[in-house]
Amino acid sequence: MQQKFKVKCIFLDLDGTLVDSNPAYIEAARIAFRAVGKTPPPTELLLELPKRVEQGRCIEDITQGTTDEFLPVYLDAYHSITGKETKLLPNVLATLEVLSKKAKLALITMRHVPNEVLKKELHSCGISKYFAHIVTALDTEKPKPDPEALNICIEALAVEICECVIAGDSINDLRAGKAAGVKTVALLSGLYSKDELEQENPDLVLANVSSLLDVIE
Repeated sequence: MQQKFKVKCIFLDLDGTLVDSNPAYIEAARIAFRAVGKTPPPTELLLELPKRVEQGRCIEDITQGTTDEFLPVYLDAYHSITGKETKLLPNVLATLEVLSKKAKLALITMRHVPNEVLKKELHSCGISKYFAHIVTALDTEKPKPDPEALNICIEALAVEICECVIAGDSINDLRAGKAAGVKTVALLSGLYSKDELEQENPDLVLANVSSLLDVIE
């Protein structure tokens, strides 16, 4: 029998959880490779870049020895095109509508963009109204996997740690959740494989955010 959660707050990631960011990752990488005068590698490696950058791992083999020049261009390009390149994943709108009636929703993203900029993007997607609190990487001194963003939301929404769950597609979502002491749900809708996510020992592994409807009471 599948585990079910009774919670008062759900922390959700953005990229790979609510929106398909792969086109933006790929286009940003291609822009950066053109800027450094290199031929972009296969798409598989282009999608390896955001995983490694997120974890602070070496990307020198992918950038062909141009990391210092490549990375600032890549990050600037990504943040400049996400608004027009990212689209909601299937059934996200309907899912948030239901989840928001069961618990408070908070959005926690590692995007280095101002809160107001992100709110405009969410508004254009029709989902900003569902979030009681939003935290971007610029709102914290230490972004995920540090639990600071989660603790900010817990205080802002006046909920207890034991009443919260985080759901995301990244190992950093799971590590932040465990560091904060909340329940963790891994989603297979993003860049990470099931094996990579299961190594973090989440409480549950689900196909996508819509699957939360089956486990949140």
